[in-house]
Amino acid sequence: MRRRDFIGLLGGAAVAWPLAVAAQQSTNSKRLAIFSPAEPSADLHDHSESKKSRAFFAELRRMGWIEGQNLKVESYGREQNASGPEALATEIVRSNPDVIHVVGPGAVIFKKLTSHIPIVVITGDPVKQGLAESLAHPGGNFTGASIDAGLSIHGKRIALLREMVPTMSKLGCLALRFSWNGSSSGAFRAAAEMAGLPLAVSLLEFSTSEADYRAAVESISRDGANAVMVLDSPQVLQDSTLIAKLLGDAKLPAIFTFTESVEAGGLMAYSFDLIELHKRAANNIDAILRGAKPGEIPIYQVTKFELSINLKTAKQLDLSVPPGLLVSADKVIE
Repeated sequence: MRRRDFIGLLGGAAVAWPLAVAAQQSTNSKRLAIFSPAEPSADLHDHSESKKSRAFFAELRRMGWIEGQNLKVESYGREQNASGPEALATEIVRSNPDVIHVVGPGAVIFKKLTSHIPIVVITGDPVKQGLAESLAHPGGNFTGASIDAGLSIHGKRIALLREMVPTMSKLGCLALRFSWNGSSSGAFRAAAEMAGLPLAVSLLEFSTSEADYRAAVESISRDGANAVMVLDSPQVLQDSTLIAKLLGDAKLPAIFTFTESVEAGGLMAYSFDLIELHKRAANNIDAILRGAKPGEIPIYQVTKFELSINLKTAKQLDLSVPPGLLVSADKVIE
């Protein structure tokens, strides 16, 4: 073989080799669908500005799953939710990804649509929702984490809010309608009843605008609530700064379920570690992509909660934070 022909052959191989590797990577790539209709789609990808998403994708990278290389991430967020979460879930199931990650409410929709696609959830009580036989042995195609510690956690939040606002006589509630109409409202209503507190409830939609939030807060205030509990949902987390401002303007003390909401200006929160939950979800996804069955992966139950207080917000609301409450706080924002 002449030297020129050999070099030409070598050059052709050099070009073909990375193409072959790329094709192999594409063939071996796994598909992850993320369902979170309250969040912008950009927050459901690697390199997003969301702290929880950054932690989620960093954990996936640590285990060898890299978006755009061996992992294709298909996001189904706020922009895709024009026809409602049921239509969005149906579209995901029809596309048949390797695994679905459901953030917040909506897991029960998938229960009706598929029994074979593995689904990793961060949700309320999965047993009560019919997603799992038990936390230790889910038994179906669902696994993940439960953030619902039941009646006791709602009672604890009400007690903390009452300690901050001893004159509380009617409790306002901001909640996502989609969650409220599911299984999440029962324990909260029972906790309020046990505390002897009537409720003033305002329900939010996935596409709530600033005007809608303002109307919801005004409705709670008009109904005579003198303190508010903001129930957990990705929607509330996404709009924490606006919600905190509107409640502050209305002089309504509020307790949230996310520390991030207190960092955004909310008064107080009794919260779980959202970053930890997303890391756990990433580990579940890794296990499934490597062949584990979701029904054999125990569902993690949140048991650790932390109290955070924003002293600046308390001052703006003319509240004197009880010394005992201050001492028991895990995080104090000056």
